[in-house]
Amino acid sequence: MAGAPATIPGNESLFRGINDFAASTGWLHGPLVFYAKYGPVLFAGLLVAGWWVARRSGEARRMAVLVWTAVGTLLAVALNQPIGHAVAEARPYTAMPHALVLVARTSDYSFPSDHSVMAGAVAAGLLFVHRKLGLFAVGAAVLLAFCRVYVGAHYPIDVLAGLALGAVVVLAGMPFAPPLLTPIIETVSRSRLRPLVTATR
Repeated sequence: MAGAPATIPGNESLFRGINDFAASTGWLHGPLVFYAKYGPVLFAGLLVAGWWVARRSGEARRMAVLVWTAVGTLLAVALNQPIGHAVAEARPYTAMPHALVLVARTSDYSFPSDHSVMAGAVAAGLLFVHRKLGLFAVGAAVLLAFCRVYVGAHYPIDVLAGLALGAVVVLAGMPFAPPLLTPIIETVSRSRLRPLVTATR
């Protein structure tokens, strides 16, 4: 599959720097490769933690924010697909066949990073659910983005754009989606499904 080269100044050289760092830190390969591959599981867990916090608070709007965060994350990942096809940037190891690659090579496009889109979206939304949980998610998102470059799967700009895209989609909907969802949450809280949205009586 053909793809556009990395054209942003410094992008390729920064990738090479991180790739050289990866080559010299074999002791980090295990944990960083594991996180680069399975990091999305952590973010699914963070969404569950956000649901637990929102449920215990008994605040319909907070639960609405959590629901929008989950929906917005799916929307951001979906929007990323046509963007990736439009840019059509090849993976770094296509342009640099001798680069160290610590994960399975794929034929899909590199820009933006799906993992980073998902992480950026979840982190941005959780900041409005619970500050400390959101800050933890931000740190986890930055680390995941770094790991995707470390393992040779993406250029730095791919993960930065992914984080930004995910965050922008969720933040753009924040003034609109939660107010629309809050009445629905309030209705659910008066139904037999009440335990799903609130722990208060």
